[in-house]
Amino acid sequence: MGSLALTLSAKLKIPFYPVPMTMQTFVVLFLGVAFGYKIGLATVSVYLIEGIIGIPVFSNSPEKGVGLVYFMGPTMGYLIGFLTAVFLAGYLNFENNIFLIFIKLILAVSTVYILGVFWLGNLIGWEKPIIQLGVTPFMLAEFFKICLLTLLTKKIIKFRKFI
Repeated sequence: MGSLALTLSAKLKIPFYPVPMTMQTFVVLFLGVAFGYKIGLATVSVYLIEGIIGIPVFSNSPEKGVGLVYFMGPTMGYLIGFLTAVFLAGYLNFENNIFLIFIKLILAVSTVYILGVFWLGNLIGWEKPIIQLGVTPFMLAEFFKICLLTLLTKKIIKFRKFI
């Protein structure tokens, strides 16, 4: 179900160059908060493996390719960053303080952008405005997604303990 949620969130996109804006970071962080780091890592790993073997789960597939060829494109750093983000969102335990939850989610999503920018810079060249292409267009949407998830986190954790 988590892989399906990631796939659907990848297909809901606003096209930007070279990386589209999607709801994937929200779903990745949600998976970490809701399921913990072990199941979250397993879920994101399954999603990445599905994409690498050619199932069109990534945001611009099959239009711009599938499989390992697409995976190695401009979005690879961001996709690898999903693993660190889901781990941090699921591992760091700040359940009681909403400010600390917000900081945890900012830290987790920052790893997606750090790895994404490093890969993008290596791929398209550092002489281009990498931060303006790979980070700046997404900040307002990320802030909104993190605020929303911060408000939902206590309820998610209560629900997880209930089950």
